[in-house]
Order: sequence, then structure tokens, then C-alpha cells
Amino acid sequence: MNLEESGLRIRRSARIVVINPRKQVLMFRFDVADRPPFWVTPGGECEADESFEQAARRELLEETGIIAEPGPQIARTTPQFITVEGEHVQADERYFMVRVDTNAIDTARHTELEQQVMTQHRWFTADELSDWHEAVFPQNLAKIAGLDQARQLPG
Repeated sequence: MNLEESGLRIRRSARIVVINPRKQVLMFRFDVADRPPFWVTPGGECEADESFEQAARRELLEETGIIAEPGPQIARTTPQFITVEGEHVQADERYFMVRVDTNAIDTARHTELEQQVMTQHRWFTADELSDWHEAVFPQNLAKIAGLDQARQLPG
């Protein structure tokens, strides 16, 4: 089935895999009423006139305060889910990677809704991503980020 066949609105989104020098990935915890908590990478829906790359750059700044070029697309996922506003959507998510030299982030640009539902952030190791006690999306994030190979290397 292609995206249009789902009958749902296609939600174009840019997601950013932010990796620090310790090869940890930045994730945000979402606490949404009537749902178990879940963790996702920074990112969000593309505006109507935005490319995925432009959205990645904008979302990275808005959600983390980081100004950086997102680089080439590293992955694509097409899950169906319910947005925090309660809309059933067919997602078209494009992933980009940004490497940073600090763990410092600035959440001052979060919208009112983001301030309500994005309750925590933390840096995850590859092992934590694969074995966390709460949902982590996408489930194959360590593989997308290339961290599943890194943890198997000696040293």
C-alpha cells in the first residue's frame, strides 16, 4: 500500500538524530493524556511550503536551540499514528543526522503545546535505545543512527 491509499492525511515530517561525542542520541519524552509516555527524536511536521531539509533545520533550532545543517537524509519511515492533538495520520518521516560537541540544548523556543507534552529530554546510549522501559520511536533508531554497529566494535 502506498501512502495515499491509507485514506489518512499524509503528515510530512522531518526528524533529526542528534548525536553527541559519546555517541548518545537526544530524545524527548512525551506525556500525552490517556497514553503511556513515549520518546522521540527532535523534529516535527513540515510547513506547507517547506522541504524536509528546511523543516529539519527549523525544527532543530526550535526544539533544541542548535543551529546546524542537517546533512543528507539517512532514513525514511511511514508509520500510522495519532498525533498529540488526536488526529489519525499517515506519516512520511524523513530522518537527518546532526553531530554536536555539547549536550547543552535550549528549549526556550518550544510552543505552548510542546511545553505541555515534551516533559523531559535526555541522551540515550545505543543499549538504552534498544532496551528502554518506555516506548522509543522509531524502534530501530540505533540502526538508523548507525549506533548498533558502534556498540559491537571493541574499544
